[in-house]
Amino acid sequence: MKHSEGRELRFFENPITIEHRDGDGDQPKNIVTGYAAVFGQLSRTIGWFREKIDPKAFEGRLQDDVVALFNHDMNLVLARTISNTLTLSVDETGLKYEFNAPDTTAGRDLLVSLKRGDVKHSSFSFTVAEDNWEEDEDGNEIRTILKVKRLYDVSPVVQPAYPQTSVDPAKRSYDEWKKETDKAQYDDLKDLESELAHRKLLIT
Repeated sequence: MKHSEGRELRFFENPITIEHRDGDGDQPKNIVTGYAAVFGQLSRTIGWFREKIDPKAFEGRLQDDVVALFNHDMNLVLARTISNTLTLSVDETGLKYEFNAPDTTAGRDLLVSLKRGDVKHSSFSFTVAEDNWEEDEDGNEIRTILKVKRLYDVSPVVQPAYPQTSVDPAKRSYDEWKKETDKAQYDDLKDLESELAHRKLLIT
């Protein structure tokens, strides 16, 4: 699956639920609800790093033109924010999505797969406006997504994966952080050497 430059995919294993509600006439509503993103939890290893999402990362993004897709497939549209068929919200857990499964092939297939347990995960597609890198106590690189630049879609997915293309934008951000970190360490070392040399002169 190819994506435009800078777009990333992430998946989460929180369960997707179906709620049956009375609809108009004889058509019942099958409300599909899931979390496309979860706050504050470290992801699995993505390439060489792990990642977490800041609770404020989606501020201003709930008004984006976002679609709900099956498996990130633009041919399998389930709902859309601008048509008021997809609802996005943020709570203490993360980015929540909700839609009434449409009476289409994609919608019916999704409901069957959810009921059978074949589809259990959610994913979202996005670009990053701001992130932060740090090392944990074991020296592992941790990326925190502070602000999402654009939210493209939320998707129930069959087989969650981290496409290699999703790591490329993070690599560029990581390289910049490493350069700044290495320079800061170099500057600290030079300052220390200068301080030691100055003390040596005072002693002699």
